[in-house]
Order: sequence, then C-alpha cells, then structure tokens
Amino acid sequence: MIQPYRRSRPRLPAAERRRQIVDVTTRLIAERGFWGLSMQDVADGCGLTVPGLLHHVGSKDGLLLAVLDHRDEQDTRALLAEIAGAATVSPREICSALVRRNAGQPEIVRLFAVLEAESLTPDHPAHDYFEARQRRTLEALTAVLKERTPEPEALAVRIVAVMDGLQIQWLRNPGEIDLIAQWEASAAVLFAGVG
Repeated sequence: MIQPYRRSRPRLPAAERRRQIVDVTTRLIAERGFWGLSMQDVADGCGLTVPGLLHHVGSKDGLLLAVLDHRDEQDTRALLAEIAGAATVSPREICSALVRRNAGQPEIVRLFAVLEAESLTPDHPAHDYFEARQRRTLEALTAVLKERTPEPEALAVRIVAVMDGLQIQWLRNPGEIDLIAQWEASAAVLFAGVG
C-alpha cells in the first residue's frame, strides 16, 4: 500500500524547539489552565507528535515546570537590567519595576494567576513550586526591608498581597484598572515611613 505524502516537520535546534514548546504551552495554560491543557494540543501547536513533545519535556509536569522556570528567568533578567545602572535602589523602586514589567505582559501574569490559584491544592504538580516561590519572594523582600522598617516580615506579606490582588483586579477589568497607577497609589501608603 502506498502511504500518502507527508511534508516533513522542520527540524529546529533543541533550544529553539524548547522555546517554541514553552511559548505554545504558556499561551494554552493562560487560556485553559493546567488541567485544561492537553499534550496533544501542545504537540499540534509545535508541529510535533506527542512522543516528540515528550522527548523534549519528559512529562506534562515537566512541561509545566519548564514554563514556570522560563518565566522566572526572564523576569529576573529584566528586573536586573532595569535596576542595573542605579547606584542605590529602594524596595519601592524594585516593586514598581516589577509591576511595570507585569503590566506589559498580561498573558504571562494571567498564566501565573491561574496556576497559582490551581496550585493551592496539594496534588497540583506546581504546588511545591509556588509554595517555595512565595517563601523565596517573602524572604528576599524581608531582607531588603530589614533595615528600613521595624516589621519587615509583615510589610513583605502586605506588599505581596497588594500586588497579587491588584493584578487580579487588572486582569478582570484591564480597560478600567490601570495597574501601574493603582500600584503607585498603594505603594505610597505601604511604603510610608519606610527608610
């Protein structure tokens, strides 16, 4: 029997293919959540078979962790680049830089908001990731605030809570909520009296 002609898939270098997989997965999770993500849809979006996709990421959980790690790397690089030239940077300036970055990437913020909410259940594959991420964020913010306020841990918790809450409001009503303006108004209160 003669097989129908199939156009061969373009062979991308491994790093480029992995980036494509992360980009497609990011978009799909932002639209559907992790539980609505199908490996077949990711494979189709990349022009791969499911076994070909698994060759690159190992599993659905591995795929999710690759997306989360990629986003953290990108954010860290961008934040460091923005504050690199300053002689001193205040905690408020660091937080404002992060909010400005997030305002420019609503699809990524949506992805993280969806995954963070889903991962509240202990059986979610990103549960440990988000728990550790929150701990690292609060520890880093507390360290930056330590010499500037008498209750750095409590202020760190409030800062993260306000940032997260404002992002949810903004994602729900992007035409009505100006994330940066709302953050700056909240930051004026949060950082009042912080040296």
